[in-house]
Amino acid sequence: MSIRAIHRAGSHDLLIDLDSLDAVLALNAALETSPLSGQRDLLAAAQTVLLKFDSAQSAERAMAALPELEVASALHAAGKLVEVPVNYDGEDLAAVAELTGLSTEAVINAHTSQRWRAVFGGFAPGFAYLLGENQDLHVPRRDSPRTKVPAGAVALAGEYSAVYPRQSPGGWQLIGHTDLQMWDLQRENPALIRPQDTVQFVRATRKISVSQAPAAQDEASEQALAGGLKIIDAGLQSLLQDAGRIGYGNLGVGVAGAADPAAFHQANRLVGNQPGQAVIENLGSRITVEAEQDQVLALTGAEAELWITPAEDDQVRTPRQAAANAPFALLHGERLEVEPAGRGLRSYLAVRGTIEQEPVLGSLSTDTLSGVGPQPLQAGGMLPVNRPQLGHIVGNSEPSTLPVPDDNGVYTLRAMPGPRADWFGQAGLDQLAAQIWDVTSESNRVGVRLDTGQQPLQRVRSGELASEGVARGSLQVPPSGLPVLFLADHPVTGGYPVIATVIAEDLSAAAQLPPGSRIRFELHPAAGHAASDA
Repeated sequence: MSIRAIHRAGSHDLLIDLDSLDAVLALNAALETSPLSGQRDLLAAAQTVLLKFDSAQSAERAMAALPELEVASALHAAGKLVEVPVNYDGEDLAAVAELTGLSTEAVINAHTSQRWRAVFGGFAPGFAYLLGENQDLHVPRRDSPRTKVPAGAVALAGEYSAVYPRQSPGGWQLIGHTDLQMWDLQRENPALIRPQDTVQFVRATRKISVSQAPAAQDEASEQALAGGLKIIDAGLQSLLQDAGRIGYGNLGVGVAGAADPAAFHQANRLVGNQPGQAVIENLGSRITVEAEQDQVLALTGAEAELWITPAEDDQVRTPRQAAANAPFALLHGERLEVEPAGRGLRSYLAVRGTIEQEPVLGSLSTDTLSGVGPQPLQAGGMLPVNRPQLGHIVGNSEPSTLPVPDDNGVYTLRAMPGPRADWFGQAGLDQLAAQIWDVTSESNRVGVRLDTGQQPLQRVRSGELASEGVARGSLQVPPSGLPVLFLADHPVTGGYPVIATVIAEDLSAAAQLPPGSRIRFELHPAAGHAASDA
């Protein structure tokens, strides 16, 4: 195994360049068997391994330890053969024909006449990177990724083909679609195609249509638990979020979790919960809930007004106002109405105790990109709550965690160059830091899409970057030159270079910036060195 370079990818992560796919698979196998100190997850890709750590200190120690690792050669395990019927009607089929110099019929024949090996997973649960037997269909990604690629879409990018498991953003060239369900948590092995499997694409013999996986049913037994919160109005979007799911990167499953970790931890702290317990993440600070039995709540994050109305049969109490960023009681039958009141985009409503639902891959977080996790909350739904154990102390009122702009209304986010700053050069980094960037209306939990009234970023390198793991906070730059700042539900891999990565301490601020916000990036090189030649 030969490590070519080790790059910092933000505060806590490392991106390791290797000299071959075999070296990638060998290092991945070694680190899955014997993780480094503080290692939380890893993700193999075409020429890299992304390592995620619990702290900057663990990442620094790993940079020193990795070149000394002794890694055996990777073994090629024999997988199964998967046949995928395809209706070749993709929006980019004609563009692929023009790029390859083939007719559309020849493109279809080239796709079906070879077998494809699944070499690694990533991007989304059930998404497998399929390596063909030849280079006949080697095409670049689209200049600007689509915000919505339908589930079942069959696509090409670089030397790979793939099937999108669910609707998601994507920059691959679409040539067709299939009805096969690529990811199903009800199967023993949720991913239909796993690394080392062989895929044979075949032309569909009948008209097929893209279908979404059926919504998971809430099987929580309300009768078995005493007390909880009834959802009267879920607002724009209300999701359960906890600390996220760790260790599933090689299956294409992201961490997800609260978009604003600071407000999330504050909400749990105020009601006396353990740090990682699930809360309600609400977009837009508009939600109404009703208490079944007496509850203790706290709301943090975006600025909001909190009004409590008494139960219909309560002739004594009158409506009252509660304070945000502080614990308060919501008695049996009372309703809490939350209304937006100023800065911020997301609020976090914690209830004292444990929200009782069935975890998905060890977490109650809803991943909006992959669809893994509980469904968004709906009016009429019920969240059963178990009481906390004795000794969990309710907290005192705390200051808001919201970011504060400068006198010109601009928010500053600190970032570390790389791991692919060399695609833009020093001039690109200088431009990134000098310009003001605007948050667009297309932003969501996947990422903050940025625009500028000035010059988009320009690459100094040509060609295509092989798909590789990406860290939360990555500023990925498609050919349009307009960066996307990845948040909690970002794809686990990407094929566009990352010019810089926002540090972990500033990601909470990024998650609270609504469309129209203005951002300035302040670049801070990593302590020691940003990249290490090994």
